[in-house]
Amino acid sequence: MTGVGSGIGVQGLGATGTQSELGNGYAPPRVSVDSELGSESVGHGHGEKERDGESAAAASLAEVATLVEPSFDENILRMLCETDCGVPLLLDRIKQSMASCKEAASFLKKRAGLEDEYGRQMQKLARSTASEYATTDGKAGSFVQAWQASMRTHEQMADSRLKFAMRLNEMSEELNNLVKEVDKNRKATKELATRYERALQESESLTEKTKARFDMTAEELERLLLQKEGESLKDNAMQGRSPVNGKRVIGKAVAKGGMLLKGRNPQNLQRQEDDIRARMSSASDAYRKAVTDTQTIRQEYFNFQLPRILRALKECVDEIDLGTQYHLSRYAFLCESIIHSEATILQPQDDLVLGLKATMESIDNRSDFKTWMQAYVYAHGGQSNRGPRRNGPQDEGFLPPIPALHHPGSSPSLAQAHLSDKGRPTFGVHLAEQMARDDVDVPPILTKCCEHIEKYGLDQQGIYRVGGTHRIVQKLKERLDRDLDSVNLEVDEWSTDISNVTSVLKLWLRELPDPLFTASQHADFMEAARNENERARHIRLHERVNGLPDPNYSTLKYLMGHLHKVVQHEAQNQMSVQNLAIVFGPTLFGQVQPGLNGAMNGMADASLQNKAVETILEHYTDIFVDDGEEA
Repeated sequence: MTGVGSGIGVQGLGATGTQSELGNGYAPPRVSVDSELGSESVGHGHGEKERDGESAAAASLAEVATLVEPSFDENILRMLCETDCGVPLLLDRIKQSMASCKEAASFLKKRAGLEDEYGRQMQKLARSTASEYATTDGKAGSFVQAWQASMRTHEQMADSRLKFAMRLNEMSEELNNLVKEVDKNRKATKELATRYERALQESESLTEKTKARFDMTAEELERLLLQKEGESLKDNAMQGRSPVNGKRVIGKAVAKGGMLLKGRNPQNLQRQEDDIRARMSSASDAYRKAVTDTQTIRQEYFNFQLPRILRALKECVDEIDLGTQYHLSRYAFLCESIIHSEATILQPQDDLVLGLKATMESIDNRSDFKTWMQAYVYAHGGQSNRGPRRNGPQDEGFLPPIPALHHPGSSPSLAQAHLSDKGRPTFGVHLAEQMARDDVDVPPILTKCCEHIEKYGLDQQGIYRVGGTHRIVQKLKERLDRDLDSVNLEVDEWSTDISNVTSVLKLWLRELPDPLFTASQHADFMEAARNENERARHIRLHERVNGLPDPNYSTLKYLMGHLHKVVQHEAQNQMSVQNLAIVFGPTLFGQVQPGLNGAMNGMADASLQNKAVETILEHYTDIFVDDGEEA
């Protein structure tokens, strides 16, 4: 049948034609989280030539096969095919998803505007405050240093908010682009479905017309055969005196222009019969062909075209739903990240970097006042507007000088004693020198700190991972370095936060001139840690530990015994062997110069350092504890 639709016949609706339409008009988009949803969607254009239909169809088949989600629910597709409203159902669902996606994009856009304004205003405030402070009559000394540092902290927070706003703007644009692409694909698929439905309707209409033409010709032949058998019009009228049959035959005969009343001789009747039979045969062939073509189109539509269209629409629904969900999940992650970033800025994990609270605590008002007082007296002491003079001859009525204030047990020159009393320095002194000087098997600072930590801090969450207050840590370090025996860690100044003691202990280990795992054996430890086999790595590291100098070995044994006790309280302090290895790996190995005995530096062997400490700590009993000793 050549007249079904304008260029869309049975062949046009076949497998090749369908794939050409899908390939050139629309290809279902792919949802990809890695590509951030929306960078490349769909579409190959509508301008392909008909002669390129087969090649485009083959390419489209391969592309559609790769675009279908591996988790596509075939049961849903089967249910949609069984319903009579599958296409409008999916089209309406896409509209709903597009509306939700637009709302999400609008929210992200507005939130980005708020964050951008907040970040810019904070950045402007911090910079202007920092630059204008020099023009005010504000204090100097440690206060101005802390003030400027706090403004830099606020600038960092502002930069973090501006980056957050930029990410939100990008996500909003991606969601808007996703809506546009899905809407374009929805319209293209809707148009394709309409064309296929129209072609099927036209074929069914043509079948009805050919059937009516065939029925009319058959009725005409029946009347002619009755006439040929000798039944006249009068006899037909008499036989059909019943109101219905007579009127029907006469009416139809008159309606045919009196065809039965003319040419009643046998030759004319025979010619009329031959003509009617020829027309009836042609009408029968046309009707049979129309029925066959309609059945073919209907089968291809419901078995092939409709499932393909429904699959494409369902993939559009999945794309925009998954895209919206992905960006909302990404938004939640960014919200968590910005809070964590600001928390890290306010309280850095690095013990050597001051957070905002520690910066404010570093203000020394007493020292600032003394410095300012000396400068003020020097600058204004000779001016005429000074106050009444106190000192002078006593016989003239002036008061005697104020006696010097001496604290019990203090030396006459406290400042000089503070600078010169270095007794037994502990920080930055070689381990062997400390132990030989003190005639001990374990450094006293190690036993002092570990005993205090085991008494008060084994159940503290994040012990050794959480750093102490920088100012207090430095103060405790100075006290321990000046006179280790006189420091009482039980007083409130040191015992209120166990993290101050743990930070001092780590600081002592870091400041050893030669690390606990000596620099000369660094490469050997790294080589042993590279063993993939757990048993072999344990044996090799055991050999390296036994090869350490005696002071290093005894110190390491005591430290690992202490950390072994910390691990036994993991349920309370949340510090596993792996966590402690991450903390103490760089501390115990130190910063080795590149090329020294083949050792690497920086982060190159950080993982090996952590693995070495982890293995030694896991096998503490096997390496250090002899039979009969208690772990």
